Amino acid sequence: METPEGYLPDQYGKYATGEDMRNGFPVTSFPFQVTDIPADTVALALTLTDYDAVPVSGFTWIHWIAADIPVTLANMPANASRQLAGQFVQGRNSNAGSYVRNTDPEIYQRYTGPTPPNADHDYTFTVYALNTTLDLPEGFWLNELRHALPGHVLEEASIDITSRV
Repeated sequence: METPEGYLPDQYGKYATGEDMRNGFPVTSFPFQVTDIPADTVALALTLTDYDAVPVSGFTWIHWIAADIPVTLANMPANASRQLAGQFVQGRNSNAGSYVRNTDPEIYQRYTGPTPPNADHDYTFTVYALNTTLDLPEGFWLNELRHALPGHVLEEASIDITSRV
């Protein structure tokens, strides 16, 4: 899922074009596959955050959060955030907050790709294997996910994905 230079491919971030963009935002989520899932996993959850955004915005930028992902979707295709919406619950990203105040749920309540403003950024993608569904409402906030996770995480894995300026 990365270019030969080690970056997130353009269609999933800042340099997306055409249908991969919506109102100036990259909206096509990248494909991924979760392997070595514990046998007793009931559902998956995920976060995509940008800690390198702190010097720019003053906080960690949230690009995508989702929960109650069926284990059958462990091999997630590109654009699942939109094409498979309704098969799992998606929360609000940082575009919903008071910093941006975006009013389009297709942008603030789905994947919006990396658009590093000042330098290459590393985006932390974390997947959680859970022993239950979390029953969070559509449009939940990251803090709600964090409060729901304790006692339900069987295993978690993170990788950093670099996107170019």
